[in-house]
Amino acid sequence: MNTLTLSLALAASISAAGAGDWPQWRGPTRNGYAPADAPTLSALPRELKPVWKISIGGGFSSPVLAGNNLAFLDESDGKEVAHLIEAGSGKEIWRVPYANVFQDEWGAGPRSTPLLDSNRLYVQSCDGEFRCLNLADGKTIWGTSFEKDFAVKFLGSKVNEGTATRRGNNGSGVIDGDRIFLPVGNTKGASLVCFDKLTGKVQWKAGSDEAAYSSLMIGTLAGVKQLVAFTADALLGADLQSGKILWHVPFKTDAKRHACSPVIVGDTVVVNSQTIGLVGTKISSDSGGLQASEAWANKAMKINLATPVLVGQYLYSQGVSPNYICADARTGEIKWAQPGFVGGKEAYCSTIVVGKNLLVLTHDGQLVLLAADPAKYTELGRLQVCGKTWSFPGYADGKLFVRDEHTLLCVDLR
Repeated sequence: MNTLTLSLALAASISAAGAGDWPQWRGPTRNGYAPADAPTLSALPRELKPVWKISIGGGFSSPVLAGNNLAFLDESDGKEVAHLIEAGSGKEIWRVPYANVFQDEWGAGPRSTPLLDSNRLYVQSCDGEFRCLNLADGKTIWGTSFEKDFAVKFLGSKVNEGTATRRGNNGSGVIDGDRIFLPVGNTKGASLVCFDKLTGKVQWKAGSDEAAYSSLMIGTLAGVKQLVAFTADALLGADLQSGKILWHVPFKTDAKRHACSPVIVGDTVVVNSQTIGLVGTKISSDSGGLQASEAWANKAMKINLATPVLVGQYLYSQGVSPNYICADARTGEIKWAQPGFVGGKEAYCSTIVVGKNLLVLTHDGQLVLLAADPAKYTELGRLQVCGKTWSFPGYADGKLFVRDEHTLLCVDLR
């Protein structure tokens, strides 16, 4: 099959797949929700037998898929590598090295989740090499370097600033229409950068905050659709057309370790970290534009790495304590906290909303099915599915695509 034919076939398969895709960080709507037409999940199988399982290199990046195309990033032979495989079989289509590998005491390999959009795959390395790849063959369409093009060095120790060693570019960009927005992190006017997604032409640069590990979100607050960013220094909203900073709320931590994605609840943005706890920021409009004010704060609720999911008016996630929690998104009040999960600063879980239930992948590789019920904790099933993991899984058509330290596997939950 020639390149043009393969390209057209891949694009057609993506277009046909539609609602069954998991093309970006935390799913099709970027909020941890399975597609509305996903199979109902009321119980877990008695035993999980992988449909397929392959060995992979290091990294904490999450798998993404569209149609029968699944993309993931790992490290191999001193490089960060993009892979495209068949989602149905695990068979490799192509692999392309795109940057030198990053490694620290947590491990080696990429940590930013790629993004599938039509016939393109967008990938980002820990050291800030960003590429738009042709899905047909992995060839670069355009690219940028955060260090060379924007003078951003996001690696190494920042002891002189009183912060911990930085862990590389982990946050994932987001697409809106014909533009892609990236958390570049230049502190002199290019904290956020908007590019033409097809050509890489810079549309605007804005902000002066250092990047954290958080991924960007797009939402409507106080009637204004905007880009929402949780940087190393603040929570902010930016105009999608011009990059103008619409509101900005400082949130400081010693390690600049903001890792969660903002959760948008009506006109309120909820963020969390080990330092600030769980905080809701209300966005309102007046004659002077948009204003931000604290709606509530639960400083005792320490959630370091995981991003909560919102079901109705309630948030579900795991904190630093060995508890899975449910909190009222209107007040921050904890409704219940269930022990039995791995705690500590490294504590993490990925939560996917499937209908009325929650599919939770824990840090130690257990898969737990819970009822999304603010009144009480109800566990519907628990199985060991993989080894230690900090990677958010992909979920489509009843199949879960899970990554741990050494493997990528597909399990059928139907």
